[in-house]
Amino acid sequence: MSYVPRLKEKFNNEIHPALIKQFEFKNPMQVPRLLKIVVNQGLGDAIADKKLIEFGVSEMTLITGQKAVVTKSKKDISNFKLRRGMPIGVKVTLRGNQMFEFLDRLISVAIPRVRDFRGISDKGFDGRGNYTLGISEQIIFPEINIDKVNKINGMDITFVTSADNDREAHALLKEFGLPFKNQQ
Repeated sequence: MSYVPRLKEKFNNEIHPALIKQFEFKNPMQVPRLLKIVVNQGLGDAIADKKLIEFGVSEMTLITGQKAVVTKSKKDISNFKLRRGMPIGVKVTLRGNQMFEFLDRLISVAIPRVRDFRGISDKGFDGRGNYTLGISEQIIFPEINIDKVNKINGMDITFVTSADNDREAHALLKEFGLPFKNQQ
């Protein structure tokens, strides 16, 4: 018997049937799925200090459990002293079991550690069923040792779904347990 992540099991047993019922899908393959999670951290200060990229890669690898990739600039921007090909950030793309494990840790451990938390905004949808969430501090993840943090950096977490519209994607992510703010 192989290991199945808790949220993957929950999707198959609870969320999938609930979404079929809610949106009255004729075919079970129409139900939106979570395809991947992309965690991105922009490190613009790395232009001056090259060590920031190394710290970013190690922290992102700790947080996600997968080796982070360095992102490089695509353009020359003279005002920022930026040249094409300079490292300016790190990112990780999670799929499969690692994606579900990361989502589980994000929902149950990391988000509750945010100071003055009142729910995440539902304005991060892009119109095509994808959702982006911004986090202002990487220290909300328990894998990060606060004493060894070089600089507090934020990150963007993008949830890519197979949903056709934002309504279906919102329902999918809400079923997974993302704590959206209540609509007034």
